[in-house]
Amino acid sequence: MDESDFLDAAEAVFNRIETAIDASGLDIECNLNESVMELEFDDGTKIIVNRHTPNRELWIAARSGGFHYAWRDDAWRNTRDGSEFFASLARLVSDQAGDVFQF
Repeated sequence: MDESDFLDAAEAVFNRIETAIDASGLDIECNLNESVMELEFDDGTKIIVNRHTPNRELWIAARSGGFHYAWRDDAWRNTRDGSEFFASLARLVSDQAGDVFQF
């Protein structure tokens, strides 16, 4: 994946996250500032999703830790355990929000 393809793919990920957060009805503020998306919860905690262009990776920082995702097998996969990005993010958001969240 070249840089242009990566940037387009990352933008699509950010759009999907924002759309799902808005549709969820959960009290989560979604702010995008260039390459960083902050999901702020009503208790003041955050999940940060950012694109790391040099490595062509998406990174998530949450209360439970930091996670890196690379494009593999037609999906964004965790570079350590192979878990899928959106499934992992849904679990992290659900845990942090104290309510069910799905994409």
